Amino acid sequence: MEWLEKFNKVFESKIRLGLMSVLVVNDAVSFNELKELLQLTDGNLASHLKALEETEYILVQKQFVGRKPNTTYKVTEAGQKAFTDHLQVLENMIRQNM
Repeated sequence: MEWLEKFNKVFESKIRLGLMSVLVVNDAVSFNELKELLQLTDGNLASHLKALEETEYILVQKQFVGRKPNTTYKVTEAGQKAFTDHLQVLENMIRQNM
């Protein structure tokens, strides 16, 4: 099927779909906010964020708020496009099978 060729394997994981869904509608989201929203462990969240960072779909910003480290994440233009394209593929797949 033609849509399978356009299916983005980076988003096969429901966790990555959730991460991108949160990030595309927010300017930036902290690690702790993502952890709480998606109810993930530190390690699980970190591994999925790393995978998205390696594909250059998200940017990582590390800073200090007072004396506490604060890491935030935001979607890149490439990430926005890849996610939008992936959602379009899913929508087309659903319409073809209705």
